Amino acid sequence: MDDIPTKRDETPEAAALTRRGFLGMAASVTAAATVAVLPKVASAAIAASDERDVLEVVVIGAGLAGLTAARDLKRAGCESFVVLEARDRVGGRTLNHDLGNGYFSESGGQWIGPGQTAVADLARELGVGTFPTYWQGKTMMLAGDAHAAVDTEGGFGTDPKIAHELEELAKSVPCGAPWKSPRAAEFDAMSVGDWLVKKNIANADQIGWSTGLAITGGASPARLSLLHWLSMVNSAECNYDRLEAVKGGAQQTRISGGSQILSIKMAQALGDKVRLSTPVLRVENWQNGPVAIHTANGVVRARNVIVALAPMLCNQIAFDPPLPEKRHEMQRRWPAFAPGRKTTHVYKKAFWRDRGLNGWIFQPGGPVLWAYDNSPEDVSFGVINAFVHISMLPADPKEAEAQLSQIYAQAFGDQALHPIAFHQRDWLKADKWTLSCVSPMPPGFLTTYGEALHPSVGKLIWSGTETAEIWAGYMDGAVRSGHKAALQALQAVAGREA
Repeated sequence: MDDIPTKRDETPEAAALTRRGFLGMAASVTAAATVAVLPKVASAAIAASDERDVLEVVVIGAGLAGLTAARDLKRAGCESFVVLEARDRVGGRTLNHDLGNGYFSESGGQWIGPGQTAVADLARELGVGTFPTYWQGKTMMLAGDAHAAVDTEGGFGTDPKIAHELEELAKSVPCGAPWKSPRAAEFDAMSVGDWLVKKNIANADQIGWSTGLAITGGASPARLSLLHWLSMVNSAECNYDRLEAVKGGAQQTRISGGSQILSIKMAQALGDKVRLSTPVLRVENWQNGPVAIHTANGVVRARNVIVALAPMLCNQIAFDPPLPEKRHEMQRRWPAFAPGRKTTHVYKKAFWRDRGLNGWIFQPGGPVLWAYDNSPEDVSFGVINAFVHISMLPADPKEAEAQLSQIYAQAFGDQALHPIAFHQRDWLKADKWTLSCVSPMPPGFLTTYGEALHPSVGKLIWSGTETAEIWAGYMDGAVRSGHKAALQALQAVAGREA
C-alpha cells in the first residue's frame, strides 16, 4: 500500500497568491529547477576545473540533506564534488536496526505525513514504498499499578478548542523565519508552558500536550519557546493534528525498508563520491576560496562548500578566519539537550492486536514516554518501539529490556514478558556526530539568533533540516534544504563561469 501524501491540486496562478502556495510550489519544483538551470552553463560551468585539485563543491555531511544536495549536483551534470561524512555510515539521524530476513526497525527519524511532499517525492524516485503506521484499537494509559484502555483515535488526545487557538496564533508566524512575525518578541518571551497554564487544561489532556511536545519539540512545555512551537504548527499548514497525530498527521506513514534506506540508496548511486569516516576538522579561506577543507584523511579544496550539518555540530569544525560573530554565537548557543533514547522489543507475533489494542502506551511519570506498534508491513512478527526517558531506565540493555517488559506486561498481558529480541539506541552515547535528535528552542533564542541561520557566508552554504523553510526538524525539511543548497551551489558555479 502506498499512501505517500500528494501535492494539493491548485493552479500555479492560485498557488502564487499565497505565501504558503508559493513555498509549496518552490519546494516541489526545486529538484527540477536544479536540473533546468544547468543546460545554459553545462559544458563550461560544471566541467572539472583546470586546477585539477580544486573541486567545484564539497558537501559536508551524508545525511538526508547532504546526500540530496549531492544527488541534485550529479543529476544536473556536475561531477566535480565529493561528500565528506564523519561517521562510518550514511543517514545522519536516520538509522535502521536490522531485525533479520530483510526487516528493519528505525532507531531514529522514521515517519512522513500529509504535506511532506519533498521526502515523499524522493522515496518515489528511489523506488522506495511506504505503508501506514498502525494506530487502530485502544491505547493503554498506565499510572502506578493502575491501567486503562482508552480510544485516542490515532492522536494524542489534546483539547481541540485549545489546539484551534494555537492554530490561529500560528498563522502570523512564518515557519521558515518565525523571528519575522509581527508578534515575535511577544511569543518568544514566553514558553509553551506559560501559555498553556492559562488555559486550565484538564489533567487527562495535559498528558497529550506534554507527550507531543516532548517527542516533537524535544523538551517539556516549560522549556520550549512559544514562537518556535507556533512556527512548527505553521509548517503543518496551521493544523495542530497534522503536526502531532498519527492518523492524518506527520506520523501517518512509514517507509518500507526503514527510513535510512533513502540515504543508503542515494549513497549507492553516488558511489565513491561519498567518503565515510572522514570528519572535517578545519575549514580555511572560506571567504573568497578556494576553500581548504582539512579532514582526518587529508585536505580537500573546493570553490563552494555545502555544510549539511546541524548548527551545533558546526562547532566541531575550526573556521579560519572565524565566522561572523552572530553566526558563531548562534552555533555556540544552539540548543542541543534533546538526544533521545529509543527502544525496540521484538515478539513472535503482534498479540496486542488480537486484544483490540494498538500497541500504544502512555505512562505519565514513568520511563515510557510513548510506546507504539512498529511491526513490519506484513505483520509476520510484532514490534513495540518506545521513546523512553533516558534517566528513568537503566543503561544496561538487559536491565532496560526486563524493566520495559514488565511495563508492557501491565499493559498487554504476560506475553509481553517474553520478547525474542531487544535493541536500544541512546543517541547521547551513540556518537559525537549527533549530540541532539531535535532542537528544543528555548524562549528568546530565535529572536536573538534566528536571522543568522540561513544566509550563506563567503563560500559556505548552510543546509540541514534546521534550515528548511517548511517542516524544519523533519526528514522532509532535510530533503528540502538539500535541494535548496544544491541550487545555490549550482548558481555559484554558473556565475563563476558566465
